[in-house]
Amino acid sequence: MTPTPATRLRSIDALRGLVILLMLLDHVRETFYLHMQVSDPMDVAQTDPALFFARSLAHLCAPVFILLTGLSAFLYGEKHAGREETSRFLLKRGLFLIVLEVTLVNFAWTFQFPPSVIYLQVIWAIGLSMVALSALLWLPRGWLVALGLALIGGHNLLDGLHFPAESWLHVPWAVLHDRGWLEVSEQLRLRTSYPVLPWIGVIALGYAIGPWFARGSEAGQRQGRLLALGFTSLAMFFLLRLLNGYGEKPWHSDGATVQTLMSFFNITKYPPSLLFLALTLGVGLLLLASLERRDGRVTGWLATFGAAPMFFYLLHLYVLKVLYIASLAAFGANHGEYFGFDSVLAVWIGAVVLAIALYLPVRAFARLKARRRDIAWLKYF
Repeated sequence: MTPTPATRLRSIDALRGLVILLMLLDHVRETFYLHMQVSDPMDVAQTDPALFFARSLAHLCAPVFILLTGLSAFLYGEKHAGREETSRFLLKRGLFLIVLEVTLVNFAWTFQFPPSVIYLQVIWAIGLSMVALSALLWLPRGWLVALGLALIGGHNLLDGLHFPAESWLHVPWAVLHDRGWLEVSEQLRLRTSYPVLPWIGVIALGYAIGPWFARGSEAGQRQGRLLALGFTSLAMFFLLRLLNGYGEKPWHSDGATVQTLMSFFNITKYPPSLLFLALTLGVGLLLLASLERRDGRVTGWLATFGAAPMFFYLLHLYVLKVLYIASLAAFGANHGEYFGFDSVLAVWIGAVVLAIALYLPVRAFARLKARRRDIAWLKYF
């Protein structure tokens, strides 16, 4: 059976919507649960299991979103004028996202102008990955797959490579692989929170699976491929993790089942290790196959968020910041006693309430974006 374009594409928006709602959960935690936190929510020795696994869910966000960015780039080229137009669009949108990260996004986190620190986070990584893909998409598909797999699977071989601040390689290597600080001046520092080398591999693979979603593609065959690739990725994760070897800190069994599970799933995100990407992309591919077979109210609700992801991203950051500032103004510095959440369950409830509150403005923007295709800047959101 050949699917309708709406069904084929709605699953992509629905998965995108799901992961940005998980991102919302994580950002609610970062805003209103800091008084209850440990220094690192992935620290097995100190972290409550509920907090650990809530944070682990957020690990899906960046890998799935960047994979879908590559997939969407292929579909953009199919719909428009092919690779040349896609390459131009990726270059322009990638540069736009980089500027957005260092301006509106960074200001939403810090509310400081001029900034003393600029955090180069996920929007920056997506932007640079799009710029890279604007050049890489000219490669034959087989070469693109090989390069994507090499970057994802091989970058951990470079983990021991570091360059001091005085080296000319310090800046490019901090951007590509070695998370660190870049001193711009005495008043400004940059933090390369998301080194981009493995993310370029992810976006390349997303673009390479694009033909599975091309017009006229057969739904059953596509879903079979997604399931096969997803289960293969998960099998590789469990095999390599059980071997306790390449590219990841070792896990330990201390007799407590929950603590052992936490140690097993405590994997590296900055930059994402091979095992981090094998687990998250495996789950993401299985979710994508599953969502395509569903077309109910929940899927439609998720797809609404996924149809306007950048608008949602900016909106939720500023809403959270305003809520936090308003709470401080109303209750003073008693963060936790009056307005901070005192449990992970409360964080979940807060995220659900905020998602419901943001649904109508996001839906309105998504409909505007779909209706006014003559407004060029809307497609960047």
